[in-house]
Amino acid sequence: MQQKGSAQQALQTPRAAGLAGVVFALLLAATIVLVRLGMPEGADAVTAQGFTDSSRRGALQTALALVPFAGIFFLWFMGTIRAHVGAVEDRFLATVLLGSGLVFTATLFGAAAAAGAVLSVAHPAGTTPAPASWDFGRHFAYTMMTGYAMRMAAVFVSVVSVIGHRLGVLPRRLTALGFLTALTLLFVSSNVPWSELVFPGWSLVLSVHILLASGRPRVPPAPRA
Repeated sequence: MQQKGSAQQALQTPRAAGLAGVVFALLLAATIVLVRLGMPEGADAVTAQGFTDSSRRGALQTALALVPFAGIFFLWFMGTIRAHVGAVEDRFLATVLLGSGLVFTATLFGAAAAAGAVLSVAHPAGTTPAPASWDFGRHFAYTMMTGYAMRMAAVFVSVVSVIGHRLGVLPRRLTALGFLTALTLLFVSSNVPWSELVFPGWSLVLSVHILLASGRPRVPPAPRA
């Protein structure tokens, strides 16, 4: 009886936890969009005129409120992936997967803290902050997000794709999508605005696949050469 209950839990846990990946993808996408709208790059951002716009300030404050929850659901998302892979995962790749995921979460929080610092600049309400404070906070936030967090996300995506290919737990199309996403995050995200949205997009697709796969009978995967 106990063995039957354990087997049932093993089947139900990935499906329930798979929802965390969907929630994470939606939260991260919303955060990126709100940060881009609330603290834009470009000529208008350099003069910090957007800071006095209440709608932009509200968008940034909403994004900062979503970041902690996105990080929490991302940790559950990592657990979902490891549960989907099973006990046959490679320890080296599993270590890189875990490390890159944790560093991504830390740098995402760092970017949020930098953006929050922009909102906390001491200045009279309704006026433009000091250009030096605005530029530092804005550049630091975007450097943390696009230069570091997204590159750690690229490592995370590439490791998941390698594991999925070697163990045969992911379809080839999803594996190819993962490698394409990783390349985009590595070489494009820091130069092309909005390209970082490919990460939550990939996370959403992977989570939906895991949810669908967890509803089917689980057959132990055969490792690929």
